[in-house]
Amino acid sequence: MDVGEWQAQLQLSPAIAVIRAPTVRLGLRMAAAVAAAGMRLIEITWTSDRPATLIQQLRAQLPHCWIGAGTLLCRSDVEGAIAAGAEFCFTPHTDARLIATVQRQGIPVIPGAATPTEIVAAWQAGATSVKVFPVTALGGAAYIRQLQGPLGHIPLIPTGGVTLENGPGLLAAGAVAIALSSSLFPPRFTGYPSLERHYPTHRPVLSRFTPNHTSGKGTNIISPPGPIQNSKLKTPTSYPHLSPIHPLTHLPISLSP
Repeated sequence: MDVGEWQAQLQLSPAIAVIRAPTVRLGLRMAAAVAAAGMRLIEITWTSDRPATLIQQLRAQLPHCWIGAGTLLCRSDVEGAIAAGAEFCFTPHTDARLIATVQRQGIPVIPGAATPTEIVAAWQAGATSVKVFPVTALGGAAYIRQLQGPLGHIPLIPTGGVTLENGPGLLAAGAVAIALSSSLFPPRFTGYPSLERHYPTHRPVLSRFTPNHTSGKGTNIISPPGPIQNSKLKTPTSYPHLSPIHPLTHLPISLSP
C-alpha cells in the first residue's frame, strides 16, 4: 500500500477498525465482522495474541481489505510487522527512526502525537498522516478544529476514546479519518449473538457515515473525485471464502448505505 492508495482509501472509508485480540481466533472473527460491515482498513495492535500470525492470516482471508499494524513501540516491533505483511503502520508516539524504517519500505506510517509541536515534528519526519492521541483527553472535536488553522495541511487521524457517537464530529472538525476500537464491539464480545443484540442501538448513528456525509474540509469522505483503479477499493457484498468464520454482518458500524 503506497501513500496514494492510503489517501484514496481514507476518502472512501474514513474509519479504521482497531483490533486488540486476546486470541488469534477471536481476532479473525472480529476482522471478519468489520469487513462484512464495509470497513476496509483494519489495524491489528501489536499487543494482540500472535499479531504477526493474525496479520498473515487476514492478508490471505481478506484480500479486499488493507491489513495494518498498530501499537508499534520499537524497531523490532516495526520490523516484525513489516515482515508479517502489514500494509500500514501506526505508532502511539513519534520516533523519527521508526518513521524512517517504515518509509524505506514504501508503507504508510502514522505516528502518534498530542501537541502541535509533536504533530509538526511527526509530519516533518515523514509521517503519511498523524495520529492525534489521546484525542478525547485533549479536547475532542474542539481540539481538532483548533488545529486546522495552523496545521490544516497535515492529515490528522484522531484516536483514543473515539466512538460511533463522537466520530462524526471529529470528521466534521477536519480529521481525515477516525480510528475506532472498543466502541466497535460490545463488552465481552464472543460472536454473532452478542453483536446481533447490540446492533439496533447503534443503527441511527450509522447514517452519519453514509456516502452523503461530508467532512469539515468539504470533501466527500466516501466517494473520491474520479475513478480509482484499485480492486481493493471496491465494496464486495459477500465473503464466501471466510467460512467457517461467520461474517458478522450486523456489526455496530457500517459504512455502507
